[in-house]
Amino acid sequence: MGKKVALWALVLVLCYGLAMAVSFVEDLDEDWRGESEGREDWRREREGGAGEGREYWRRERKGEGREDRRSERAREGREEDRRREREGEGRKDWRREGEGEEEEEDLRREREKREEWSTEEGFLLQDSKRVVKTDAGEMKVVRSFVGKIVDRPLHIGFITMEPKTLFIPQYLDSGLVIFIRRGEAKIGLIYKDELGERWLKTGDVYHIPAGSAFYLVNTAEGQKLHIICSIDPSEGLGVGTFQSFFIGGGTYPQSVLAGFEPETLSRAFNISYAEVRDLFRLKRGPIIYLNDSHSSSPWPKISQMKEHARLMDSHEEPAQKEEQTWSWRKLLNSMLGMETENKKRDDKGTSDKGKGKTPDPYNLYDRHPDFSNDYGWSVALDKHDYSPLKHSGIGIYLVNLTAGAMMAPHVNPTATEYGIVLRGSGTIQIVFPNGTNAMSSEIAEGDVFFVPRYFPFCQIASRSGPLEFFGFTTSARKNRPQFLAGSNSLIRAMLGPELAASFGITLERLQAIDAAQPDGVILPPETEIKRREEPLPPDTKTKRREDEHAREPNVIKSFWE
Repeated sequence: MGKKVALWALVLVLCYGLAMAVSFVEDLDEDWRGESEGREDWRREREGGAGEGREYWRRERKGEGREDRRSERAREGREEDRRREREGEGRKDWRREGEGEEEEEDLRREREKREEWSTEEGFLLQDSKRVVKTDAGEMKVVRSFVGKIVDRPLHIGFITMEPKTLFIPQYLDSGLVIFIRRGEAKIGLIYKDELGERWLKTGDVYHIPAGSAFYLVNTAEGQKLHIICSIDPSEGLGVGTFQSFFIGGGTYPQSVLAGFEPETLSRAFNISYAEVRDLFRLKRGPIIYLNDSHSSSPWPKISQMKEHARLMDSHEEPAQKEEQTWSWRKLLNSMLGMETENKKRDDKGTSDKGKGKTPDPYNLYDRHPDFSNDYGWSVALDKHDYSPLKHSGIGIYLVNLTAGAMMAPHVNPTATEYGIVLRGSGTIQIVFPNGTNAMSSEIAEGDVFFVPRYFPFCQIASRSGPLEFFGFTTSARKNRPQFLAGSNSLIRAMLGPELAASFGITLERLQAIDAAQPDGVILPPETEIKRREEPLPPDTKTKRREDEHAREPNVIKSFWE
């Protein structure tokens, strides 16, 4: 009996041991599978991270925000935390590995950014769109880059008008600063409730605020009008590049007046339905010819409204006459040369049309250069020189370099620059903040480029002829560029033992290097640089190597010589 009990006890012990062994093996297998799954998740995450890094800068160029990326990264971090806790790994190890992964990802992103921006497309604006096209003229717009590195996007517009043409009355949701590249023009602008007309010539600059009604006329008999303008979308609706609200027009372009019911317009203008229909028959586009040889002008039909508008003035209450505000009828009256009851004709009986106190234009070519030497000149216009720029918040510059000359490497610490090549060709070089080359590209007439704030850059004219470029800056304050080379450079201003130590050379050598360039701002062509006859004084390391070389045996010395 005792033997049977012992035998059963032994069987039970063996069964228990076998069960424990099976359980232990299953736990090991589960742990192994968990670790394998964790490594596989980590590998997929690392592989996916490379794709995300490349996508990141592309999204940045398209102006997409980083909020989605931050929330996604936070979510992934929480999932990774829970996964590693299940695997039995400590938080400290996770933090160290996470920091290493993030550092590697940052390096990868930086390399991809440099590769993408090192192409010619990096800082050359090439997204061009024709927004107006008729037989009388056209308007093209080069869209600005949108991203974190641009403090204020500016689109660049190019307007071309045939002789004796009209860019019909309109107002925009964006402010314009126009520059007459070539030709002559008349601009009409509603300014402080009055129409002011100004005649513009080549080199003139003029500001058109957002929401201010205006029109443009090419007054020349046989010359095209070429205009370059900045388009500031900061006050825009955010729909498209910008939005035009045409006052004149018919079915193409559609006048904003056409959106009202005929009964409303008939009552507002005190005219018949037939006259309302006649008002909106224009189909020639935003830029039209003013003479009958190309298309019928809308002004004869509109001028029939003069008498009706005068009747409307006569029905106004005296209190309303004293404080008139901007209105459609007042705009039409101003453009048609009509006077309201509270305005008088001058002594000669002529109309006050176009005599509003709108600001005068400013001519860049009439201005004395802010800097000039034998190798070129430059002009910079800010709010202190031309008061309308104060309201636009935009500065203007014009630079002319002789053949082979260089605008010294410099930095603009206050604004992003947008440039348009007016004539000639050359090269522009831009540098990343980390000291690597961002772009070195050839530029020619018509090219548009931009340089982000703080980025070092320089322009060099080709040896075949001068380079002239004009542009806008995103600040109306006085521009104080910081030059990195030349007689007025930061190197010369900071010349001392501290700067020499940062370059790893002696102060004497740094002084000799700095003294080698006597010119500043605009530097001479390479062929005119005078090479000094005496070599630069060697630094300490070079001097030590020469001393060691002098102590070598003659046979070795002659071998190297």
